[in-house]
Amino acid sequence: MPFKAVVFDAYGTLYDIQSVAAVTEQAFPGHGDIITQIWRIKQLEYTWLRSLMQRYEDFAVVTRDSLIYTLRILGLPADAATLDRIIAKYLDLDPYPDARAALAAMKPHRLATLSNGSPAMLGALVKASGFDTLLDAVISVDARQIFKPSPEAYALIEQTLGLAPSDVLFVSSNPWDVCGAKAFGLSVAWIERVTPQAMAAACIKTELVAPLTLFKALRTQMDELGFAPDYRIAALSDLPEIASQHEP
Repeated sequence: MPFKAVVFDAYGTLYDIQSVAAVTEQAFPGHGDIITQIWRIKQLEYTWLRSLMQRYEDFAVVTRDSLIYTLRILGLPADAATLDRIIAKYLDLDPYPDARAALAAMKPHRLATLSNGSPAMLGALVKASGFDTLLDAVISVDARQIFKPSPEAYALIEQTLGLAPSDVLFVSSNPWDVCGAKAFGLSVAWIERVTPQAMAAACIKTELVAPLTLFKALRTQMDELGFAPDYRIAALSDLPEIASQHEP
């Protein structure tokens, strides 16, 4: 069956969220790594909590609140200017090195993102990376005021592109996002950037589990929710071959 569109998650899929570590380390030397990991874990947790509580705030608010939590529990005082400087990195995250070439190679398909990011955050991000010239649509869950993995979030793809789920390949490196998209009825490609074998090797090197290793164990391995991706790939560069086999 041909895919008429390929829709990407943004954070962690097209853009490397770990690239914020350079900014957090600059602001708080010696704490950059642990700040980055706790911040991301709480950021995701707040999206799920707010969705369940039906107390939506956009991703900019969630991102700021989760950073404030992180610095507070680590005993790191920060003024508004420091918070703003760190959060500004989310408007200019580093794209994965293979992202631009992969997008360009799939241009016969309609290309879009579906992200938890607010419209302003996503607009700045895709412009900074130059991906605005490659993407046909930048879709924010803000239109439904509920975060992924709610089915209402994935429904925005059909609403925006006018395509049924069967016409779309959804791409994410986030296992919870993969499960949500698959449960909704989309064909899904999971970018497995961290394998269980790599995790096992990292955990036996030292008795002290590093913050990044713990983060990878919690957020990069496929969840046991009864949904499996249609395609399991190692990098964005593997996608053009899949897309070429399903050209409209």
